[in-house]
Amino acid sequence: MFNFLNYPSFSDGILEIRLSQVLEADEEKQYVPSYIYYMYEPRNPVVAGYIDLRIGDNESLFYGGHIGYRVNEPFRGHGYAGRACRLIVPLALAHGMESLRITCSPDNLASKRTIEKLGAEFLGLVKVPPYNEMYQRGEVEKCIFLWHIKDLISDKRV
Repeated sequence: MFNFLNYPSFSDGILEIRLSQVLEADEEKQYVPSYIYYMYEPRNPVVAGYIDLRIGDNESLFYGGHIGYRVNEPFRGHGYAGRACRLIVPLALAHGMESLRITCSPDNLASKRTIEKLGAEFLGLVKVPPYNEMYQRGEVEKCIFLWHIKDLISDKRV
């Protein structure tokens, strides 16, 4: 069993992310242990979206990334995905992660813009192999970014 850390929530005053669930690894599916947080605006009980942090590394994460997020339609356009990414950095650092891979589909311009605003390094556009679960869902290419987070806390860039 994976040693999940006790980080129930993070907030920057504009957005709060609250732990919804933790998922153990599933080696057969190439899933690593993950934390799933829901996004909330202060004093609003409606879920604005989610962010998950995947701990570890394997071939599947090369295409799927260490971070996944989705902002629900009524809450888009406020930079919540980027805020949530910055909020989750202390948890990644607590797990010894110094950089995070974040990926998106080439046609997802909003996600691509979010990742670029974080200052992540673009590694390239890659083809998803046909045996990968994402390919089977219709995702044939991914933009791969690497976000170096090691010095973000001390640099006050989070």
